[in-house]
Amino acid sequence: MLIRLVLGLALAYLLSLAGVPVARRAALAFGVVDAPDGNLKTQREPVPYLGGLAVFVAFLLALGMVVDFDVEVLALLLSGTIAATLGLIDDFGVLTPFSKVVGQVVAVFVLLKSGVMVHVVILPWWARLALTVIWLVGMSNAFNLMDIMDGLAGGLGIIAGIFLLAVAATNGRWTVAAFTVVLIGALLGFLKFNFPPASIYLGDCGSLFVGLTLGALAMVMDYTRHNPLGWLAPLYILALPIVDTAYVSVLRLRAGRRIYHGSPDHFPLRLRKRLGGSTARTVLVTYAAAIVLGGVGFAILWMDPVTTLWVSAATGVVVLGLLAWLARVPMERP
Repeated sequence: MLIRLVLGLALAYLLSLAGVPVARRAALAFGVVDAPDGNLKTQREPVPYLGGLAVFVAFLLALGMVVDFDVEVLALLLSGTIAATLGLIDDFGVLTPFSKVVGQVVAVFVLLKSGVMVHVVILPWWARLALTVIWLVGMSNAFNLMDIMDGLAGGLGIIAGIFLLAVAATNGRWTVAAFTVVLIGALLGFLKFNFPPASIYLGDCGSLFVGLTLGALAMVMDYTRHNPLGWLAPLYILALPIVDTAYVSVLRLRAGRRIYHGSPDHFPLRLRKRLGGSTARTVLVTYAAAIVLGGVGFAILWMDPVTTLWVSAATGVVVLGLLAWLARVPMERP
C-alpha cells in the first residue's frame, strides 16, 4: 500500500506538471482568461483559467492506475466529476449563481445515494441529510470564494489533504488515503505554476472540484474513536475556507451587498495590505495558519472532551481577535 501511495502521488504530480502548460495554452487560445478590471482583478495582464481542468485530468488518470474502485470511491469520483464539469462551464461565464448551486446539489445527491452522509446518531435522518447538503455545498463554494490570490486555494487544498491523509491512515482507510494522495499530487504539480506570480488560475472547475472532494473526504472518516468531540477535527482541518466564507458573508451583508457579489472583504486580501502588499508573504502566512489549525484538529482526535472545549474556546478567541484586527483595514471598494 505504501508503494501504491507513493506511485499515486508521483503519477498525479507528473501528469499535472505536464498537463498544466497544455491547459494554459488552450485557455489562451480560446480566450478563457481572467482579465484585469482595475477593481478586484489587479493583475497586470490576463491570466488563463483551466488550471483546474489540468488538475482534474491528472487526478483522474492517476486515480485509475492506483485505486481500487468500490461504491464509495465511485461516488466520490462521480460527484467530483459533476463539480468539475459544472465549474468548467462556469469558467466560460455562462452560469448564474443559482444554476451553480443546483448543479452542486446534484453532485451531493450522488454522494447521498451511495450512503455518504454526516453520521451523528443523535440527529434524525432529515437533519443529517440537511447538514450533509449544507456542508458539501458550503465547502465547494468556500474554496471557490477562497480562490482570490495566487497560490492560495491550491496550497490550502494540499495542506487540508495532508491532514485528511493522516486521518485516513489512522483509521486504516487505505483506499481513501490513496484517493486523497492523488488529489495532493495533482495540486502540487499545479502549484508550481500557480504560486506567486501565477501564470494560470484554478478557475471554478478546480475550486469547485477541490472543495467538494475535500468536503466529501472529510465525511468518510471516523473521528470519535478516542474523543466523542473528535468530529470537530475536520472543522479545524478545513477552517480557513470556512472562516473566510463566514467573514465575507457577514461583512457583505452588513454593507448591504449580496453574498456572491465580489468585494475585497476576504481576510487574505486584508492581510496582504497589513503585510505591505506582498502576495507571496501573505500566502505563506496563510499556509502557516492552516498548518497550525490542521495540527490542532488532528491532535483533537486524542484529546479528552474537556481539553477539546478549552482548546476550541481559546482558538475561537484568537481567530475572532485576528479577524477584528483585519476588519479595521480600510479597503477600496469596486
